Amino acid sequence: MGLKAGGAIQGSMHLCCGQEAIPVGACAALEERDALMVTYRGHGWAIARGLPLEQLFAELQGRESTLSGGRGGSPYFCSAAHGFLGENSIVGAGVPIAMGAALASQFDGSGSISLVAIGDGALNQGATHEALNMAGTFRLPFVVVVENNVYSELTPIRAMIATDTLVERAPIYGMAAAVVDGNDATAVEQAVTEAVGRARSGGGPTLIEAHTERLVGHYDLDPQHYRPRGEIDDALTREPLVRLRAAIDTGEADRLDADVERELDEALAASTAVPFPDPSTVHDHLYA
Repeated sequence: MGLKAGGAIQGSMHLCCGQEAIPVGACAALEERDALMVTYRGHGWAIARGLPLEQLFAELQGRESTLSGGRGGSPYFCSAAHGFLGENSIVGAGVPIAMGAALASQFDGSGSISLVAIGDGALNQGATHEALNMAGTFRLPFVVVVENNVYSELTPIRAMIATDTLVERAPIYGMAAAVVDGNDATAVEQAVTEAVGRARSGGGPTLIEAHTERLVGHYDLDPQHYRPRGEIDDALTREPLVRLRAAIDTGEADRLDADVERELDEALAASTAVPFPDPSTVHDHLYA
């Protein structure tokens, strides 16, 4: 958040603090040939997919990165070289795009699958319904991971649906269904591996509901007045990194923390050497 507070990153940011186990587990189940589409809360997904940290930092600062040349910023960057179709700031809009990648795979014989990550609120969007219906009808190699973090932006998901779970909708579309602990990277990997195997073998799409919790606001300036007192403190006791620390040796955990801090510092320093785009190119890559 130092880059944001210091003005190096412009615009709002949507962090995935507390949700890290979902992208880590899911990306471990994917192959290089597979396509990935995520939401504007996609930085964790980008890192798990292997996008270079220094280029990611450069993109967030609006510098001429190898990702989107500084034009994507925090909510829109992509990397075709990593099969990362990108983020999308329109709720649910990534679903039909990722579904299109799955449809292409069905025609080109590549054997690839397409995975899209969405928030719980996206399941109430019309474009999402249309895409899921098409995916089920055509038995596409498609996996949809719903990151259910309790809130649809600032509204509790329980106030927005009449069912106990989101995944209950899957049979309507002819999709397989799974519910998983989204704070357990191993459990997520197992669920996604099964879904990917089904999709790649012609068994059709899967809808996975991964339960997790945000440790921060919906966006960086969110005061979170809507959250009950003590909710975040409670979530901090079971978030993915706390659970990982409890499962490994303390010395190993400390070493990993130090390695990560060093890697981040080096990547951030390297990102400042990336120049800003030439203002005269502002109209490049625009199509009508």
